[in-house]
Order: sequence, then structure tokens, then C-alpha cells
Amino acid sequence: MPYTKILFSVTDGLATIALNRPDKLNSFDREMSLEVIDALDACLLDKEVRAVLLTGEGRAFSAGQDLAEAIAPDTRIEDILTTQYNPIVRRIRKLPKPVVAAVNGVAAGAGANIAFACDLTLAAESANFIQSFINIGLIPDSGGTFTLPRMVGMQQAFGQMILAPKVSAKEAEAKGMIWRCVPDSELLNEANALAAKLAQMPTKAIALTKEALNRSEKNDLDGQLDVENELQSLAGRSYDYNEGVKAFLEKRKPVYKGE
Repeated sequence: MPYTKILFSVTDGLATIALNRPDKLNSFDREMSLEVIDALDACLLDKEVRAVLLTGEGRAFSAGQDLAEAIAPDTRIEDILTTQYNPIVRRIRKLPKPVVAAVNGVAAGAGANIAFACDLTLAAESANFIQSFINIGLIPDSGGTFTLPRMVGMQQAFGQMILAPKVSAKEAEAKGMIWRCVPDSELLNEANALAAKLAQMPTKAIALTKEALNRSEKNDLDGQLDVENELQSLAGRSYDYNEGVKAFLEKRKPVYKGE
């Protein structure tokens, strides 16, 4: 698929997806959503890709849904969720590779919740997050009602969703909504360095850790101990595990293959 509304590149195992509708604050329309889905599928299939960086061009990460498209005749909101946002969130969560978000400006509505779906989210100091759905009479979507209360608790999640305050990047870090808040001038360097580091780490172990965390949402302790046993068995048979142990014993830096 030729991309016109995202920028996509792969360098040294790191895939970068940049939302590229800066004149619309990177609000999602159908075309951009499908391009993101296609790029995530490409990241899954490409064995050379071992980490993904998601960011936005211009002064916003994403303002959420393009409302002009949402109110077009014969457009149903549930169809937008089914064909655009839900597939994006599912792909991010199920991708057996780490996904880093670099939030360079406002992240509103679906834009905020897609950022929260990523494995590690960095945000510029000037960035902010807002659950803007209530302002147009909607409920949060794109996984927000799942991720946000698990990050901040039910009271905070309800307050953010019903009162829709702007949450600064510093507040988001303090509340556990993101991994780190960094100075604006350092965001892309920090995010690229983090994603590049992840791309050189034992990808299989990262994927299995991600799977374990995903499955923990439905388990009690006994069930999760069984999951750990199952997934640790897989990790213990990986090339990277053998390389890591060998490098430790030989007192050298390991060279992982992500296998």
C-alpha cells in the first residue's frame, strides 16, 4: 500500500510510523487509519523489525477522530470503531514487538487512548492528554475504558472521562499514565534511543513479557503462575536466552537476534 497520510521507514530493526496530517492535527480519517493498520501488519511480518516507534508530524500527536468524516452521510460511529480504531489497538497490543509512542503535542480522544495502548509512552513537556469524547456526547473508545482505569484507578478515570480536563505530560507521568515526560527538544532523540535500544534487546523475551501482561488481566494468581511457567518455558528454549547466558559466562556483551 502506498502511504499518503503516514510516514513509514525501517532502519536498523526500528520501524517508525509517523501520523502525517499536520494541518488537521493528525486527526484520524479512514485513509490514515487503514495506513496505520497496514504499517503495523508490515511490522509484524518483517522479521527485521524488532521495535516500533509511533509519533506525529507537526505540533500534535493526534487530535482524535476527524469529525468532518464522522458526521458524513451514511457514516456510523460503530463502523469507524470496527474498521479503524479497534484494529489499531488490537494490533499494538498483540504485536510481539515493543511499541514506543512519542507524544509530541496534544493527544485527544482516540489519539490519547492509542498512545496509552503502546508499551512505553514518552511525552514532550508541552504535550497534554484529554478524554474529549464527553464534549461531543460520546463515551471513550479505542480501549480507553480498559486501559485508563488500570493506570489511574476508577475515580481518576471517571473524572478524566466525564470532566475532560487537560492532563499535562508531567501530570500524566506522575499518575502513571505514561513512562516518561521529557523536554520538548529531547523527545524524538529520547524516543528514538529508547526504541533503538529495544530493537537490540531479546525480542522473544519482550514479546513473551507483553503476552504475559496481556493475559494477566483475566487471571488470578494461580492462573498467572501457570502462564509464567508456560511462557518461561518458551523463553528458555530461545536463541536469545542461550546467547544471554553464554555472554554472561564469557563476560561479554550479548548479541541478540530476537529469536
